[in-house]
Amino acid sequence: MSYFSDLGLAEPLIRALEAKGYTDPTPIQTQAIPALLQGRDLLGIAQTGTGKTAAFALPSLHRLAADPKGRSPASCRMLVLSPTRELAAQIAENMRGYAKYLNLSVQCVFGGLPVSKQARALSGGTDILVATPGRLLDLIDQRALTLRNVEIFVLDEADQMMDLGFIVPLKRVAAMLPKERQSLFFSATMPKAIADLGKQFISNPVRVEVTPQATTAERVEQYAVFVNQSEKQALLSISLKKGLASNEIDRALVFTRTKHGADRVVRHLCAAGVNAAAIHGNKSQAQRTAALAAFRKGTTPVLVATDIAARGIDVTGVSHVFNFELPNVAEQYVHRIGRTARAGADGVALSMVAPDEKAYLKDIERLTGVTLARAPLPENFSAEASRLPAPARRSPAEMEQDARRDDRDARGLGGGRGGARGGGGGRGPRSNNNRANGGQSRDGQSRDQYIRNERFADNRKATAPRGPVFNPLAGEEREARATAAPQRRDDRPRDRTERHERPVTLHRDAVRPAGGQPRADKPQGAAQPVGQQRRKPAGGKKPNGGGQRRWG
Repeated sequence: MSYFSDLGLAEPLIRALEAKGYTDPTPIQTQAIPALLQGRDLLGIAQTGTGKTAAFALPSLHRLAADPKGRSPASCRMLVLSPTRELAAQIAENMRGYAKYLNLSVQCVFGGLPVSKQARALSGGTDILVATPGRLLDLIDQRALTLRNVEIFVLDEADQMMDLGFIVPLKRVAAMLPKERQSLFFSATMPKAIADLGKQFISNPVRVEVTPQATTAERVEQYAVFVNQSEKQALLSISLKKGLASNEIDRALVFTRTKHGADRVVRHLCAAGVNAAAIHGNKSQAQRTAALAAFRKGTTPVLVATDIAARGIDVTGVSHVFNFELPNVAEQYVHRIGRTARAGADGVALSMVAPDEKAYLKDIERLTGVTLARAPLPENFSAEASRLPAPARRSPAEMEQDARRDDRDARGLGGGRGGARGGGGGRGPRSNNNRANGGQSRDGQSRDQYIRNERFADNRKATAPRGPVFNPLAGEEREARATAAPQRRDDRPRDRTERHERPVTLHRDAVRPAGGQPRADKPQGAAQPVGQQRRKPAGGKKPNGGGQRRWG
């Protein structure tokens, strides 16, 4: 007898678990399943990969199978909300596996696919629906789905929901759900804002916390290497090439802050002979699915991702995590390195720390209580970096567009928890430029060197947002242009004196004061010349000799 059979789960569920090879429960399953079988609401604090899908799926499927009902059109009996497409697809796949021997249907809906096709699939109703909030509300607004028959509601990754700005959609969903239901609320962290959100969905819940908040994986070796921004790409390419060649790296996840930064990293890795793919919000659903499938199979051993897209990645065999850019919210670091060291395996996390990211590193070490071991640069790093091939040259317009998109992405994600959409308040990058040390950065760089490292990570000329083009090879020319007098059109006055000497005619229609008599100090009915505008003299006073009356 296994633990699952001792709980009294339905025999088809036991068979499905045996087919998957599951015998020993995880801590969250041990604590959650008995309470859920009693019909209690649940507040679970656990990260992805702790077995929480089975923790809520098994007792929920048992309850639905024990009380069979006919499917109502355009409705569901169990609703699971997930913040990302990948995580939604993963949950649906796992639930189909657990319900393999049950007469229960599972549907999954999310953006990136035709909504009409999903509406048709739901027309006859389903037992379990896994959805992202945006697509769920799309279907409800089109009257292709109703929530009036929901018996079990699961909100997964609630903290990520708030990060993505889903707070308003979640409140809409909460208003549509029946009051008589069983609710399950999961989050990796539980700050006050998340706890307040949970009160809208659950009542008198059983609290299950399997790991202390904001702790890092114990089996992950964590390193930090200090490197200039312009050297990060070479360090990543060299590390991955050596690790894959020596079989030290099985699968590696690389994290960037921005979507276009992820694409740029992939271009450099592919040019260096490393098979890599990117996954982020700008990719089509077909591209994201194909990249994740190739990563799971091992045909693409390196996956470059943003934090949002990576939340749904639960792939065994990830041996290394590379933080190409440190997250500006320390909690995200915990989620990142949690992608490795799963199922009892060991893992390695290497963070590349640029001069302006040292503050982020301090925040991470303060939150986790772990001091990252300092790793040196590889031997002969400069020589090896100089031999790396460059990716295919791109047009200046494409490079400028990438620079502006990177800045826009950084500002959108730089808001920290909540970002630009969630209304959070994280910190942006801290500048190392300090007037007190004569314009030198904290590591001894001049301002020009610092800008070059920050803006020309790919040895390309970029355009700073809302600023001039920085050209390090044309400093004298740029300085001469800055001091030169601005060019004017020949038909405009050359100086302020000439402009004031030009004749100005101010014509207004007669204004009749009280009494009906026209004012004598203004021209009577003269037409205003075409193209001339009335000019307001300095101080806003009338040119009527006394200057005491204001313009009316």
